[in-house]
Parts: sequence; C-alpha cells; structure tokens
Amino acid sequence: MAMMGILTVQADDTTYPYLTFETTDGTKSSVSVSSDQTITISGNTLTIGGQSFTLANLSKMYFSTSDQTTGISEIMKADLEEATEIYDLRGCKISKDQMSRGIYVIKTNKGTFKVNVK
Repeated sequence: MAMMGILTVQADDTTYPYLTFETTDGTKSSVSVSSDQTITISGNTLTIGGQSFTLANLSKMYFSTSDQTTGISEIMKADLEEATEIYDLRGCKISKDQMSRGIYVIKTNKGTFKVNVK
C-alpha cells in the first residue's frame, strides 16, 4: 500500500526561520521556511525544499533559530596525516589502516571534523 501526503509548513520566520531534520547518523540538514514550504511524503521518502529524506533514517524534525546543517568536508586519504584520532559513525575508534570510503569524525590539532573519504 503506497502512502502519499502533502503538508504546508510555515513558522514565524523571525523566531524559527528553519526546519531542521536530523538523521539517525547525526547528520543535520536545515531548510528555510521564510516562505511557505511544501512537505511531500511518498512511500518511504519525505521531500521538502529540494531535499529528500528516507523516513526510516530520520530521528528528529524541529523548527530552529539557525541553519544547523552539518558540515561534511571532503578530503583525500593523504590529508589524514595530521589525524590524532579517527572515529566511524558508530563512535568506534579506528586506525587509518581501517578506513575505507565513508564518513568519519577526525580529530586533529586544528580541531574536530566530519569528513567524507572517497
């Protein structure tokens, strides 16, 4: 049975100008709601403002005061030489040798970053 629905979203754009979606891996993506936005749910997919989310991967959806989109940097493996600690998205500490393609949290002397290794 296919499910489809359409919602219109609007918040007081001076108080809560963003609708933020958080996925089960902790990634956040914010959509501006300064004008009417339409949320479409078709099957297992939620679409809003040109962004699509798999419903099973969403953990939260809330209005927010700022854009809370999670920044993910793209780096090459050669750039990981400064890493002091590396974690996978489950929070398990791994070594550089255990890395393959994917998203990791890298701690360096310059700060902590979420990176996409290709």
